[in-house]
Formats: sequence, structure tokens, C-alpha cells
Amino acid sequence: MFCCTKVALYTCLPKTRFFLRLFHGLPPQVCRFSTQQQFLYGRFNLGHDPFAQLSYMELSQKFFEAMKACTFLGSTSIASKLHGQLISTGLCSSVFLQNHLLHMYSKCGLISEALRIFFDSEHRNVITWNTILNGLLDSGRVREAEKMFGEMPLRDAVSWTAMMSGYFRNGQAACSSVGYLRIALQLHGLSVKYGIGNNEAIQNSVIDMYVKCGAIYAAEQVFLRIEKPSLFSWNSMIYGYSKLHEMGQALDTFMKMPEHDSVSWNTIISAFSQHGLHTRSLSTFVEMWIHDCQPNSMTYASVLSACANIYDFQWGKHLHARIMRIEPILDVLVGNGLVDMYAKCGLIEASKRVFNSLTERNVVTWTSLISGIAQFGSQEEVYDIFYRMREDCVIMDDFILATILGVCEGEENISIGEQLHGFAVKTGMDSSLPVGNATLTMYAKCGDVEKANLAFETMAARDVISWTAMITSFTRNGNVERAQYYFDRMPERNVVSWNSMLSAYFQNGFWEEGLKLYICMLRQEVRPDWVTFVTTISSCSELAISKLGTQIVSQAVRVGLGSDVSVANSAITLYSRCGKIEDAHKVFDSIQEKNLISWNSIMGGYAQNGQGRKVIELFQNMLMVGCKPDHITYVAILSGCSHSGLVKEAKHYFNSMSKDFGICATPEHFACMVDLFGRAGLLKSAMDLIGQMPFKPNVTIWGTLLSACRIHHDTEMAEMAMKNLLELNAEHSESYILLANVYSSSGKLECVSDVRQLMRQKGVQKDPGCSWIEVSNRVHVFTVNDTNHPQIKDICKALEDIVKKIKDDYGYVDASSSIGYHSEKLAIAFGLISLPDWMPIHVMKNLRVCNDCHQVMKLISLVSMRKLVVRDGHRFHHLENGSCSCGDYW
Repeated sequence: MFCCTKVALYTCLPKTRFFLRLFHGLPPQVCRFSTQQQFLYGRFNLGHDPFAQLSYMELSQKFFEAMKACTFLGSTSIASKLHGQLISTGLCSSVFLQNHLLHMYSKCGLISEALRIFFDSEHRNVITWNTILNGLLDSGRVREAEKMFGEMPLRDAVSWTAMMSGYFRNGQAACSSVGYLRIALQLHGLSVKYGIGNNEAIQNSVIDMYVKCGAIYAAEQVFLRIEKPSLFSWNSMIYGYSKLHEMGQALDTFMKMPEHDSVSWNTIISAFSQHGLHTRSLSTFVEMWIHDCQPNSMTYASVLSACANIYDFQWGKHLHARIMRIEPILDVLVGNGLVDMYAKCGLIEASKRVFNSLTERNVVTWTSLISGIAQFGSQEEVYDIFYRMREDCVIMDDFILATILGVCEGEENISIGEQLHGFAVKTGMDSSLPVGNATLTMYAKCGDVEKANLAFETMAARDVISWTAMITSFTRNGNVERAQYYFDRMPERNVVSWNSMLSAYFQNGFWEEGLKLYICMLRQEVRPDWVTFVTTISSCSELAISKLGTQIVSQAVRVGLGSDVSVANSAITLYSRCGKIEDAHKVFDSIQEKNLISWNSIMGGYAQNGQGRKVIELFQNMLMVGCKPDHITYVAILSGCSHSGLVKEAKHYFNSMSKDFGICATPEHFACMVDLFGRAGLLKSAMDLIGQMPFKPNVTIWGTLLSACRIHHDTEMAEMAMKNLLELNAEHSESYILLANVYSSSGKLECVSDVRQLMRQKGVQKDPGCSWIEVSNRVHVFTVNDTNHPQIKDICKALEDIVKKIKDDYGYVDASSSIGYHSEKLAIAFGLISLPDWMPIHVMKNLRVCNDCHQVMKLISLVSMRKLVVRDGHRFHHLENGSCSCGDYW
């Protein structure tokens, strides 16, 4: 087509040599009769055939074809030469050719030349006026077009249609402009006044005009008055409804159409995709095929976008294969869709292959590839693409530069970040808000908070993203005070800003301040999103505050986010960590589409609560629904087996995770197995396993072995484990206390004294123990020998009474004179006097429960007939009727 157009063009110009080369170079199938005829016309015109005589009509037709070809090519120089030849032949007075000359100049961007010809013309018809009118509107000269429209001696449907569509081609978003709607109403009224309101072209333009203004009700009124609406009108209404988020109306209109064309299908498919109904978009595409309507580039672009947004690369691959069968050479629109689909699905190599195969690329192509590599590839690949863009002289926009800056992180990459910042300054893109935000985020990720602060302070303009980025950067650096400073200075805040400040508090252990900020957020009527709920519920999980956590979960349900899988997963973790595993399972059952995190959360909850067989049952169910496990899944399984003493089962799953799923054992898996062998008294097996590890045992593994030695009174192995802990510089107070307890239980009191002396010499201090309990929506915290609680006298009295009872009835003997005042005992006693008899008592402790307290808790559950749920630093203890779920091993 392009070559034939050039043949038609050069037949009228004195470029014979080029013209002959072009003609003879055409493939046979292109050289149809029309092309050969153009060749002959050119030869005759240039004097190559002395017998050829062209009539006026033939010469006019030849000029018409040439101007048509020039319009297609958009060549200003050729347009001027054609005009000159038209004058030299004396044909410039022809109104027909003059109109096409005006059209050619307008389309080539020479509107001033077109206006000169128009005003010099002595003979004009309605086509002349319409041509110059369209030219002015295409050039954005709306006011001149208005004046020209008013001066027209005669207007037809084309004139009105041109004005109606021209206003909105040259305006900003018409739906947000009251002025454009006023003009639309005036034009509609004038068309009715002049008696052309029932013209089909006018009706189509009026509907299109109202749709672009966002006045869908006005468009409806016009549409409903049309006896037989055209396809254009139907499609305009579908488009209008979809743009105003009325997908129900859009679909209803689509279903009422007597027939559909490709535009109808494309509009509804695109609407589904843009409104997040990606699966519906794909199913509608299938219907389109069933109805024998051939998709085009727009169709494929919309469907590929749907595949990208739901990460369905299988559908995407199927589409790719279908496209290649029909169109072996991809156009840029479909090519961009494929590059984006593969990139968003993480198939970077496939995305690169499509990218490299494209004969035409634009900035969207580069953006799609670089965004995918930024998310799934390496920093080096992103930098390579950047240099390749520079070599190919691709005009870079601020979005691409911001994306490249976004992947730059780590102290080792700060020099590259500085170079990119310099490039932004050199090209003037540093004034762009996205680039400015990406620059300060880059410095923060590279660990240079001061440069991030400098970039922020020198920004020409800031938005809420800029302020939020500063909060995040100081949060990452652990400087909550500076993060709070920027949060307080923000001129406006959105939910992301609040979430960032909440994360700043929670990530740095300021739990109370974070929960207060959440309450403040609600009071300021900021609507929480799923991130807000996940963050706050997770903080309640860390503190094991079940009542407040339950209230926040209820708030999530009220705002319609209770079914969000991330919120539900955090609720499972909350209830599990508070010992309410039944409530956790109810939430798990309510999730319609469970993901891997859902399964891991519920299995981890059962494992922590000592129900190993339930963990195995859930694992089997997980495999049945086709969910593939990861290393966290196996930590939950092995931990559950350890807490339940399932040695045989644990060995099976420990061996199967690498054999069946290719998951390599990590230190966490080995620690679970060491704990399992220790519980079963198989200390030698535990040592053998440690010796077989493919890596050096860490603090957790030696600490787990030391804990097992405490239970089984193995001083020799305990000393060996402690020696390895000291070599790892793991001078935690708990390790020393465990070793002292081993010596104490073995009767080696002098060794106990030595351990305590060693702790003093090394400056190792015992972590202060504390326990807490929720009563009447308040968290009550107790420490060892606490005297600060307002009800401490009543608490101590209740504790003394119950200790006396277990002494008298069950022969309990205090391990020491002060043992009655350990924090967990005080918390339990407070629960006994504060909570109704039917309510279980939930107590949390930051350290491991000692032997004496564990014995007392079992006896309290027996004499009080109350269920106690105690979570210490290692596991849950469900105590009822004098027994504990831990089997006296913790």
C-alpha cells in the first residue's frame, strides 16, 4: 500500500529515476492494474510517450490521486511542488482540485497556506467551507473555526458534525468542563433550530458530544428518540456508561443491540478490563469468536491487558499463538500488550523475545519491559535497558526514569543512583514530580537519608507521595521521631500516609503509640484500607491482645474488607497467637480463595498450640486442592510434630520436602528436628543430626539442644552446647539460665553459682520477665514481685489462698520463698478475681515459664475448674483439669 501510494505520487513529479526504481522494485502481487496505470500516467506526463494525450478529466484525476498520496505521506515539500504543478497546468481554478488542495495542506500541517488559498479562491462550495473548517479544528484553532462556521452561507450535516466533534478534540477532559457542556447544549439546540436534528450523522455527533462531556443522561434522551440508532450511537452509549462506571448499563445496552460490530465487542471487552472484571473480559472475547466477529489489534490489546492484570500467562500464551497464526508481524499495539503481559507475569525472557522481535517500538514498549524487569529482574538488567535506550536515541519520559531510579537500592549502588539523578538534572526531568519522588526514595533505599532529605527540600513541588516517601525512609532507618516530624508537617494526608506512620510505630516496637494513631485515624474519618487492617491486626498479634484485635477485625468486616484474603490471614495469625485456635479456624473456613499464606497461617497456629496431627491433616487437605507448599509450610509441619512428639511423622516429612517438592532444609527445619529429638529424649540423634547439617549450626539450634538438656539433666551435652553458643557470641541471658537450671536439676549447686558469677563478669543481665492479661478492654501488665497494680493487695490475697489450697490438697511445695510472685502467677490470680467463672483465662508472657510456675498453673486449673491458656516465649500451654497440652515439655 505504501509503495503504491508513492508510485501515485511520483507520477506527477519530475523524479523519474527514483520513480522507475520504485516501480520495478515492487513485488509481482503488488503490481496490480492500478499501479501499472499510475506508472503509465507518470511516463506520459513526463514526456516518455509522445503519443499519449491526457484529457482534462484524466489530468484532474491524476492530480487528485497525487494529492491523496501526498496527504497519506504528510510531506510538506511534495505538497508545495504539487501546488506549483497545479498552477502551471492551469487547473488551480477547479473547485474539485482546490478542495483537495485545501485538504492536503491541512493534513500536512500547513493550515496557514490552506487559509491563503481559501481566501484567494473566487469559487467556493459547501465542501470548500467544510474542508477549511475541519482543517482549523484539526489545528486547534477553535475560535477561528467558530467564526468561519458563523460566516458559512450554507451548512450541511458535515459542517455541524465537524463543529461538534472538533470542540472535544481540542478540549481537555470534557467530562470535567462545565464550559464544554454549555457549548454542547448550544450546538444541539442550533441543530434542532435549523431542522437538521434528525439527521443520522448529527444525532451520532450529538450523542458522542454528550458522552465526552460526561452528560450521559442527555445522551440517553437523544438516543431514546432515535427510531433506529446506528451502530455508532449504540457504541457511543456503551462507551459512555463504561466511562461513568455504569457497567450494568453498559452491558445491558450491549445486549440490546440488534447487531454487533468489532467496535461494539472491543468497547465492552475494554470496559470489563478497565473496571477490573478481567475474567469477564476474557469470557466476552470467547463470545466474540463464537459470533464470528474477527478481533483486531484493539481487541487483542484489551484481552492481553486482562491477562496481565490477573497474571494468567497461560491465557496470554494461547492468545500469542493465535495472533501469530493470523498476523506473523506484530503491530506496536499488540506487541506492547504481549511485552506487558509477559513482564507482569514474571516471564521476563519471553517479554524480551517479543520486544526484540518488534519492528516498531514506542515509549510504551520500553516502559512495559523496563517495569517488568524492575519488578522481577535484576538491577543490572534495568541499567542495561537504560543504556540501550540511550544508544537507540529513545526519547525517555519521566515515568521510565522514575522506574529506573526505583530499582536502585543498597549502599553499593548509590553512585549509579547519583548518576541517574545527574541525568535527570541535565535533561530537566528533575522538576518532574514522579522523578523527584523516585530520587528521594532512591537515596533512602541506598541508606543516605540526609541526601533524601536534601532532595525533598529542593523539590519544586511536593505531593502526598513525597511526604509519605520521607516517612518511609526514616522508618527504614529506625528514626521514628523524624518520621513523626514529617507526618505532622504534611499539608494533607491520605490513607497511605497514615499506613506509613502506623508501620513506623509498629516496626520499631512503639505498639501503644501505633494503636493510638489508628484510633486518631478513625476519628478523623479516614477510611482504612486492607493495608491498615493488616498492619494493626498484626500488631495486636505481636502483643497477643485478642479483644482489641477482634474489634479491629470487626471493623474490617463492617467496611467490606473482612473477606480480603490478606486481612483474613492476619486475623488467623491473631487468633492463633492468642490461643483461640477455634476462632482462627472459623476465619480460615470463611476464606473463599485461600492462598499459600492462608494455609501456612492456620497450620502454624495449630503447631504453636500443640496440635501436630491437625497440622498434618491440614497439610493433606492443602495438597488435595493443588496448593504447593514452601519452606514455611514445612516449618509449621515439623514444629507441630515436635510439639506433639510425632517422631516418625516428622522424619517422614523432613525427608519428603526435598524429595517431593525440591525444598532444601534450612536452619529452622533442623531446629525443629533437634527440638523433636530432644523432646523424645533422643539427644544422641539430635547431636548426629547437627553433625550432618550442610551449614554451621546457628544460635537457635544450639539453644534448642541446650533446652533439651535441661529437661533430661544432661550436663555434659549442655556444657558442649553452651560452649558453641559462646563461640557464636550468643551471650543471651536465657542460655545462661538454661545451663544454670541444668546444673540445678542435677544437684550441682556450685556450678550454678559459677554460671551466675560468669554472667556478672560478662555483664549479662537477665531479661526482665513480664506477663499481661486483657480485662475489661484494658491490658494489665505484671512484673516479678509487682506492687504497682491498683488491686495488688486483692491479687496477692487471692494468690496466697489458692497456693495454700494446692499445698493442703495436693502437697505442693514452693521452690523458693519468692516464687509466688512471678509475673504469670500474678496475672492468673488477677484473672481469677476479675473474669467470670465460665471464661477461660488468657495470659501472655515474654519469657519461658519456669518449672515451678508451670506446676502451679496445672494445679490452679484443677482446683479452680478453670481453663488457662498461657503463651510463653516458646509455645502455648493449654491447661485444664490439672494437665497441660505441652506434656510437661517446653
